[in-house]
Amino acid sequence: MPALGSEVRAVRSLKQVLSIGGSDSSGGAGIQGDIKSMHANGVFGMTVVTSITAQNSRRVRAVYDLPLDIIKEQTAAIFEDFDVSAVKTGMLSSKEIVELVAQSLRAYRAKNVVVDPVMISKSGVELLRADAVDTIKTKLFPLARLVTPNAHEAQRLVQDKVRNLEEAKNAARAIQNMGCQAVLIKGGHLIEERGCDLLFDGKVFTPLYGEFIDTPNTHGTGCTYASAIAAHLAKGSDLESAVRSAKAYTTEAIRNALAVGHGHGPTHHFYFLGDAR
Repeated sequence: MPALGSEVRAVRSLKQVLSIGGSDSSGGAGIQGDIKSMHANGVFGMTVVTSITAQNSRRVRAVYDLPLDIIKEQTAAIFEDFDVSAVKTGMLSSKEIVELVAQSLRAYRAKNVVVDPVMISKSGVELLRADAVDTIKTKLFPLARLVTPNAHEAQRLVQDKVRNLEEAKNAARAIQNMGCQAVLIKGGHLIEERGCDLLFDGKVFTPLYGEFIDTPNTHGTGCTYASAIAAHLAKGSDLESAVRSAKAYTTEAIRNALAVGHGHGPTHHFYFLGDAR
């Protein structure tokens, strides 16, 4: 008989999802926010860190891009050992990093790739260099099952205004023509139909109406949303279902946002656990 207390419990294996992007020292966005969102949506999150940021709820103080060889080795370490069911990319600040990540995802035949084309921080700091924008379009988008720009990012990608659903449709069509399977334009408060996002799968436009919650504490919302989508795709949901589930989760994370720091507080990834005080 086994010794008392030595029983081994059979633990259900979780789907494994990889986040590739920058580190947020404040914990609300970047890979820290991604991992929280992934775990909250029922998958095991892993990371490849591309850049380290020194930031808080008010500003980004500094950004340091990691050497390409350590980014490459992190990626190899994950794919040689884990069954990666989905990948979410975030901050890829330089043309060289974008090229390396795209090359790696292609080499490892990554599936369910969700590209969040992070371009600017909440405080207005550029997180994507100008010469990397075209590289994201040509090298990374063709590998994506879904690209998730907000309205500002969509405008920069297509060099045109995105102020309402009709303009969002034009932008979504143009971005999908860059090679990705589908596009989700996140409207938030930036388009006339506040709280409405637009999903385009190459054939059908699906407006996703939702509640607009007026709060300054939205740090990491895009990371939270895209990571939740990746989690649901990893678990086998179809694209529209994955997006709807992620939108519902993100809405509640915003509703229960945390007023920590003195600027834009983060979404509450584990709001469903209740008040732990």
